[in-house]
Amino acid sequence: MMRMTETVKQLLIINILFYIGSAMTAPMSYELFSLYFPLNDKFEWWQPITHMFMHAQMPNLMHIFFNMFGLVMFGSALEHFWGWKKFLFFYISCGIGAALVHSGMNYYEFHKGVVYLESIGYSDQLKFILETGSINFKSASEDVDMEILKGMFQAYHIPAVGASGALYGILVAFAFMFPNAELMLLFIPVPIKAKYFVPGLVAIDLYMGITGSSLFGGGGIAHFAHVGGALFGFLMMWYWKKSQFDKNRWD
Repeated sequence: MMRMTETVKQLLIINILFYIGSAMTAPMSYELFSLYFPLNDKFEWWQPITHMFMHAQMPNLMHIFFNMFGLVMFGSALEHFWGWKKFLFFYISCGIGAALVHSGMNYYEFHKGVVYLESIGYSDQLKFILETGSINFKSASEDVDMEILKGMFQAYHIPAVGASGALYGILVAFAFMFPNAELMLLFIPVPIKAKYFVPGLVAIDLYMGITGSSLFGGGGIAHFAHVGGALFGFLMMWYWKKSQFDKNRWD
């Protein structure tokens, strides 16, 4: 196992401090630093960055544990070869990329709900639905597609937290640099080469994001944030490899 590098160590400490601090100041801290839908009154310009240092509230420890475990395991290898400036730029960029893709998909869900309300003649109910989470249709019937309205409501109200998007970018970079390294999922103890493991993991997230399903029957996972982080990681790695990006400019 590679020794933990300095920037990875600092990111680990910052995430732990954020986790403890947010637990002590919740819910105010989650309203300030989680990533809200840009049209939501709780959205702030710094949230695309701060959300990646926030994690699921206590007593949920698995969210931050797995993200930090992945950061230490894979991030240290990248920082060792890249140096701290390039690694930190990559990490933050993938986190912001994850926020952009996640917000873009939320906008799609929100806009779909707005268009649907207009199509059934209830556009005047938008504010009421967003404020209450319920409908006030005079002739509400089974013909009303509640899934569309639910998606719109959740896109507007539910914030995103976690370093998972940045971590997925790191995983993509790791697969680029060490394609034949063998990795394993905890629940599938079979070694798989990184060049197959990482694309397979991203494909699963993309499928679950599109279908709204989950491997374990749970919810609340921002699958498109994972895909967004992986996408931005891939684009940066592809560009750097194609242009033979001068590593000295990071010194």
